[in-house]
Amino acid sequence: MAKVPSAVVAASGIVGGYGVARWTRKRQLGGAVLVGAGAVAAQQWRERAGGKAAGALTAAYVAAFAGSHPLAKKVGAWPAVFGVAGAVALASWAVADRNG
Repeated sequence: MAKVPSAVVAASGIVGGYGVARWTRKRQLGGAVLVGAGAVAAQQWRERAGGKAAGALTAAYVAAFAGSHPLAKKVGAWPAVFGVAGAVALASWAVADRNG
């Protein structure tokens, strides 16, 4: 089975978490998607780039989620979500996926 890049997992967690929360109107379900994908991505980061990199990328993932809220007030919800998801995906690719 092909490995899914951690960049895809992380970006999907942010976009999917928001989408699930919005469409079901249950923030807890969206949070579960966000946390689940984040845990999978963190495990991949640890395996591919080590503990320090995994910690930094996990912090970036959480910061992106938190930062999407004030950003959404300026640019709209979906553009904010896609923007921060792209930033996390780029960081993840650069640190953990590029050489794998």
